[in-house]
Amino acid sequence: MNRASFRPGLGAIAALVLLASGVAHADKRLVAPPAPDGAGTQQPPPGPSDRRRIVAILEVRVDGVPDEIKERFQHGLEDQVDTQQYRVVSRTTVKQHMMRSTKWTEGCLVGPCLAEVRAQTGAELVLFAALTGSGTSFGYVVTLVRTDTGRVLQQESDRCDVCTVNEAMTQATLATTGLLNNVPDRLPDEAADQTASVDLAVGKVRRDLAAHVQHTSRIGTVLAAIGVAAALGGIAVYVAQDQPTYAAVTAAAGGALAASGIIVLTF
Repeated sequence: MNRASFRPGLGAIAALVLLASGVAHADKRLVAPPAPDGAGTQQPPPGPSDRRRIVAILEVRVDGVPDEIKERFQHGLEDQVDTQQYRVVSRTTVKQHMMRSTKWTEGCLVGPCLAEVRAQTGAELVLFAALTGSGTSFGYVVTLVRTDTGRVLQQESDRCDVCTVNEAMTQATLATTGLLNNVPDRLPDEAADQTASVDLAVGKVRRDLAAHVQHTSRIGTVLAAIGVAAALGGIAVYVAQDQPTYAAVTAAAGGALAASGIIVLTF
């Protein structure tokens, strides 16, 4: 067989090699690189049709219990919460969002500073949890705080003298889901409630003042009427009975009483 007969065969083999190399290279481009530790836990942002209430886990503190309880508590809450009603944003995701903010400072727990958490994460509520333990005694405190007002909405705490850390964590998780289940669909309008309270207080003061003015007017009217009557009677007696002294005194006293009544009505 001559050399020319090999050229088509060699060309075909070279084409197949190039094709296989291109496919392998394309496959490498399609395969995503492995995520670094912890990066794969970031939650995707909600879609525009997601109407669930967002709850951000802002802080989980532990004292006397293993640090791994933080993650276990979070995962337990995500498993127990009503996912049709709530979307839980993990601590890691919250921190990633807040790192982009120029207004956020670590340590914000309550107050107007939580408005920045709402702006960055869309969370209507933030959750703080604390789990403590010593020996066989464990306790927890879970707190829900509004991000619009910075005020505590609900809180639950308990302690057991003889239990395990797992039992305490389970109780804390159940307490948290209980708090979330008790959150009303529409949070109370605290500003409107305060305005209503002020209006009620002002209304009572006005009613009391009106009653006082009415009572005072009645007293002034009675005093003036009695004073005028006494003054007129004293004058009549003074004229009819040759100017007796007691008549003059009666007339003067009546005039003074009438004047006092007029003063009461004036003020």
